[in-house]
Amino acid sequence: MSASSKAINFLAVSSSSSSHLCSTKMALAISDELLAIFVPIVVYWIYSAFYMSFGSFGNYRLHSKKDEEEKNLVSKAIVIKNVLFQQTIQSTLAIVLYRVIGNGGGGASKSQSNSITVMAGQFIIAMFAFVFDIIGGALSYSVSGMSPRTSMYFFSFATIKSVDDHCGVWLPGNLFHIFFNNNSAYHDVHHYLYGGKYNFSQPFFVMWDRIMGTYMPYSLEKRAGGGFEARPIKRAK
Repeated sequence: MSASSKAINFLAVSSSSSSHLCSTKMALAISDELLAIFVPIVVYWIYSAFYMSFGSFGNYRLHSKKDEEEKNLVSKAIVIKNVLFQQTIQSTLAIVLYRVIGNGGGGASKSQSNSITVMAGQFIIAMFAFVFDIIGGALSYSVSGMSPRTSMYFFSFATIKSVDDHCGVWLPGNLFHIFFNNNSAYHDVHHYLYGGKYNFSQPFFVMWDRIMGTYMPYSLEKRAGGGFEARPIKRAK
């Protein structure tokens, strides 16, 4: 083989290697849109695991261990299985929409396409929750005009707050309890039989409960066996 042929082959191999390396880097790159989809899910499991570690600390529980075992109709294993199934569906659909809308062109600018993609992804995530969560999440994103990266932080924070509201634990010094009237005790009242028509608001404020007449104040009292109990000040009629 001549020197020129060897040089051409070397350049071809080098070019191929460079292209492969470039493709690999592109494949490993994670866009802000994908982060906005997956980071809140990861945050959900990390923060949930944090509160699960407090499950045996009876002095902080809103329900005794005995009540939890007797009144919970669904096991933790089933809950974990169903949540994983739900999150698999929502993330898969969000990725599909990201590929279709994000790469489909259609005359939209890149920023417009990104905004549509993230908003669609957040709708998919929210569709498995309550209607109020869907409306609130969509409005907070669209009205504020936040970027995909900002939405990642916002929805991660909202996820942490939602987990905190449903944790069944009252930790001393919890900043959420200091800055928000809507907290784990407030929302716990909603899950009692007598409170099912009250305290719907979540995850941050109680404004709409007050406006719609579904606000039920409560008192937090220490339980004889340890922990706390949220007692309504006025009962449902």
